[in-house]
Amino acid sequence: MTAYRAPRGTFDILPEEQTYWRYLEEKAIYLCRLYGYRPLSTPIFEDAHLFARTVGGATDIVEKEMYVFCDKSGQELALRPEGTASVCRAYLEHGLFNLPQPVKLYYVGPYFRYERPQAGRYRQHHQFGVEALGEADPALDAEVIDMAWRLFTSLGLPGISVQLNSIGCKLCRPVYLEVLTQHYSGLTEGLCPDCRVRLTKNPLRLLDCKQGHCREIAEAAPRMTDYLCPECRGHFGRLQEYLRTLGIPFQLNHRLVRGFDYYTRTVFEVEPRETGGQSSLGGGGRYDDLVETLGGKPSPAVGFAAGLERIILNLKSQEVAVPSLPAPLAFIAYLGEDAKNEAVKMASELRREGLGAVMATGDKSLKAQMRQADSSGTTYAVIIGQEELKSRNAVLRDMRNGHQRTVPLTEVAGILKQEQ
Repeated sequence: MTAYRAPRGTFDILPEEQTYWRYLEEKAIYLCRLYGYRPLSTPIFEDAHLFARTVGGATDIVEKEMYVFCDKSGQELALRPEGTASVCRAYLEHGLFNLPQPVKLYYVGPYFRYERPQAGRYRQHHQFGVEALGEADPALDAEVIDMAWRLFTSLGLPGISVQLNSIGCKLCRPVYLEVLTQHYSGLTEGLCPDCRVRLTKNPLRLLDCKQGHCREIAEAAPRMTDYLCPECRGHFGRLQEYLRTLGIPFQLNHRLVRGFDYYTRTVFEVEPRETGGQSSLGGGGRYDDLVETLGGKPSPAVGFAAGLERIILNLKSQEVAVPSLPAPLAFIAYLGEDAKNEAVKMASELRREGLGAVMATGDKSLKAQMRQADSSGTTYAVIIGQEELKSRNAVLRDMRNGHQRTVPLTEVAGILKQEQ
């Protein structure tokens, strides 16, 4: 036994677990193709100031959770804690704003936050996300929410709900924050330590606290939707109309604010049947000022991200059946060195023909080889012994029912092609 273990908050994705991961990624990528979103990959580490400037210096992510380090040149870098800031950086760096707008992108990959590990939340986690940049139309908000809805319903997760809110813009939000701060000013004794800090540094996050008494105070707090400017109110109203047109059920949730400072107007989360503090499957919203914050021209945008680990946790808890990964079609067994040479040749020929094939290795008995064939999940076994080699034949066994027949070696590939 090795003394080394995966670092706390990380895990190995073993072959038997890959079924869920491949199923989820294939569903997500297929959905992106339907909606016209193209893949983008960004570096796993970025300039640390990118996240401090966009996510927000007063957020838990920047203050407590980012993995920050200096490289040998002294540059301060951070393992990416989320995807949107990197996408916007790439959008500016590569001049994607010169393309027809909106630019629609998606990504899948690992992200890093120093959090207390728990079910569905890890220090290295994986996200699928979509971003649509360069368009302010609320119909685009509805499209992103529709994508999230279709992803989770297509996975077979029951009882999905969409939580929806608007947190206004830089014109109307300051007025609301002043009212919100006044509401909390006489209630500080009942707040948790984190919320006492939020009251002065990031008042909007007060609404998102999961502590019992803080939740009660937040529930009675003034609602942002009562303080929206005409433009934000109109945007939010049209979005709700589009969602009703699409037949997507949603619930207005005035406490929903999301955890990043860059959000404007629309914010939403998707929750499974079993709700709770860590229940959200994914969420997102609009971030109309983020590209401008990074030095670009005003470029309204909207996006959505989901944690793969948390989705898989829900697939398992809801006992959603997922298809198995395809096994190789044929297992090639042999008896004797001359037959082994023919087996090597046969495996290569089948693979050239696009047929999955695995071959026995070592000096195992035929019985042991057939046990290996059975455990590998292959549909057929091709058996080559000394007698078969002399007659230039092979025994083709159907592993599903045990039926077997003798076929010419030169016809094995053709027969398997017809049978697959």
